Amino acid sequence: MRFWEFVLTAIVAEITPGPNMGYIVALSLAKGWRSGMAAVAGVALGLGLLGLAAAFGFTLVNERFPAVAWLLRWGGVAYLFWLAWDAWRDPIPEASGEAVLSFRRGLITNLLNPKAAVFYVAVIPLFLTAPAPRDGVLLLTAAFVVIATTIHAALVLGANAARRLLFHPRRERMIRRSAALGMALVAIWFAWSTR
Repeated sequence: MRFWEFVLTAIVAEITPGPNMGYIVALSLAKGWRSGMAAVAGVALGLGLLGLAAAFGFTLVNERFPAVAWLLRWGGVAYLFWLAWDAWRDPIPEASGEAVLSFRRGLITNLLNPKAAVFYVAVIPLFLTAPAPRDGVLLLTAAFVVIATTIHAALVLGANAARRLLFHPRRERMIRRSAALGMALVAIWFAWSTR
């Protein structure tokens, strides 16, 4: 196993913009750091679940049923557009379950992200001896979740700092809608880059 090469690859993969990053930044700009961190926790759980799926045979399902990847791709694009629409609308008054909603959306965004699944199916095996031992996949999954969560948390804190500088009641709608447009652009980019 080439662990440190994997760590470098994971860092590069995570600093490359994608659906998770777009959602977390847009959410943190619109709702603040608490919602952003809840989404980070959901994304981390999703990454862990995808890693477990890879360790226990998702690769075989993906190879035998290519429609699964197609469904994940378009499900992810549709979900990102729905999140953009949700951010565009005028907000419903704050609910007490905002953190739970953000967590759930982070989890779903990640589970519908075929780029994350492809990372486990195509990239992780490159760093393992063949055949890929399950414990190696689980170790690299744990490392990837830690790296991704650290980067996502830093994005939340940065977006929250920018929010405090930009936020003013008269500009709130413009900031929220700009974040929604950014999310829609991420959805378009995601559809284009995974074709």
